[in-house]
Amino acid sequence: MTPYSASAPSPRARATALDLGDFVTASPSSFHAAREAARRLEQAGFTELDETARWEAADVAGDRYVLRDGSLIAWSAPEGADPASTWRIVGSHTDSPALKLKPNPDLGGEGFAQVGVEVYGGPLLNSWLDRELRLAGRLALADGRTVLVSTGPVLRVPQLAVHLDRAVNKDGLQLDPQRHLQPVLGLGSVDVMELLATEAGVPARDIVGFDVVTVDAQAPALFGAHEEFLASGRLDNLTSVHAEVEALISVAAAGHDEGAPIALMVANDHEEVGSASRSGAAGPFLEDVLVRMHAAVGGDEASRRRAFASSMVLSADAGHAAHPNYPERHDPVTRPRLAEGPMLKINAQQRYATDAVGIAAFAAACDRAGVPYQHFVSHNAMPCGSTIGPITATRLGMTTIDVGLTLLSMHSAREMCAVTDPLLLQQACAAFLRG
Repeated sequence: MTPYSASAPSPRARATALDLGDFVTASPSSFHAAREAARRLEQAGFTELDETARWEAADVAGDRYVLRDGSLIAWSAPEGADPASTWRIVGSHTDSPALKLKPNPDLGGEGFAQVGVEVYGGPLLNSWLDRELRLAGRLALADGRTVLVSTGPVLRVPQLAVHLDRAVNKDGLQLDPQRHLQPVLGLGSVDVMELLATEAGVPARDIVGFDVVTVDAQAPALFGAHEEFLASGRLDNLTSVHAEVEALISVAAAGHDEGAPIALMVANDHEEVGSASRSGAAGPFLEDVLVRMHAAVGGDEASRRRAFASSMVLSADAGHAAHPNYPERHDPVTRPRLAEGPMLKINAQQRYATDAVGIAAFAAACDRAGVPYQHFVSHNAMPCGSTIGPITATRLGMTTIDVGLTLLSMHSAREMCAVTDPLLLQQACAAFLRG
């Protein structure tokens, strides 16, 4: 397809990128991301369903969402949805690589208060050095409640000065995650749980558990000769969460044609560590919701299996643009670029779920939306990662397509994308959801 212009972005693309920046800022952890998505959906007229309640046909009709920990599922069902109704699903993940707070986190040395962290996912460890960090996540309280918490910039992992490591620029930086990544929090003695409790407005003695990660404190920003780039933390994969939330809202606002599929989005937690959790793609969350929706409109197992077989999933997760400083690390022919639209991810080992049928479906959606797209395949000597796509396809048996927005600096504490691409991904997701 004709490459999309990479010069000054359109006002609409710029506005979408800035809104993505606001979404990222409001989503310092997976739990915050799910809540921010829910807030936007509620503002658009969606209502929450309780997982523990019995669902009837009237409950699943219209525009609904369900929260589970750091994951969210939402849908817009056309009037008259019945057991023959199929789904068009867009999926993503809410978590990002980080340093995660350990139990008994208070450390110290050489007069500094420090916090104990372990590596979550596969971050570029050097990118977490010498930048101010926040703490964010959830606290579990003795009375059974959970509360979200987010601090200002309170941490830093200081790198060793070059005078004390003369070979670093020749031999490369070597980081031991246990010795070299423990951030400093203050001078003297500082109780990190007291700090979190104060931020959350709860007594420290009431905190009995926590899921808290470090977060880059620098705000998202546009840059470049024409401000054509967006720099931000957690673009992998909040670019996709933002796109699917806004796409579902636009589909619900436009209404459904007769016989349209149920438009549904899922944002799973824990993709960066394998998805094997109650709220991850390998867990039962999505299947539970689909089974309960189908049963609520009078379906049985046989009709559900038919509906599954006729449904499709778009797994949206950020991917690699060809890097100008490392051209040899990419396939010599298929070289995705920033500002040329979402990429179709293809892998012979099924690390991505895309097949020919899925390619045709996504190409048709992009054509309807007027959105350019491109392909991604790994260099044969560079094994690729994976996504929720193959996991979801395995659990549900639905045709699944892996796509994503192109990034540079993936898994850095601060990644970058083209300002034009978030809008293009959002438009492609909306066209796919409409069926």
